[in-house]
Amino acid sequence: MRALVLAAARGFLGTPYRHQGSRAGVGCDCLGLVRGVWREVYGAEPETPGPYSADWAETGSGDPMCDAAQRLFRPIEWGEAAPGDLVLFRWREGRPAKHCGILDAPDGGAGRTLRLIHAYEGASVVSSVLTPGWAGRIAGVFQFINRS
Repeated sequence: MRALVLAAARGFLGTPYRHQGSRAGVGCDCLGLVRGVWREVYGAEPETPGPYSADWAETGSGDPMCDAAQRLFRPIEWGEAAPGDLVLFRWREGRPAKHCGILDAPDGGAGRTLRLIHAYEGASVVSSVLTPGWAGRIAGVFQFINRS
């Protein structure tokens, strides 16, 4: 399953950033990347997120992104994480998760650091090194479930 998810996510690389978009080559945001990958891997989405703000540091009631991930994916520990898994991020402790991406394979460099495929606001979908700054903001790690 992870290989299918990773291949689908890589198909979004270079897609322009577009708030609430979810189409490869047309435009997507971070949640749209995951929604588009879901459609490619499984077919129809099980639910729609409804409108949401582009400000991922905003406060609000609840943690809708984490709640949805708990319903639709299998939570795993960071030590189990591998390319093809979903990672959620929060700006600060106690705030809702507002960013997500899919783990990519490590580059060939020293330390073989994992990479993250995510939609980068003001740019496009990229695969970037999962830096310690990002790793320190992880709100949860989830695995796509084999639904066949």
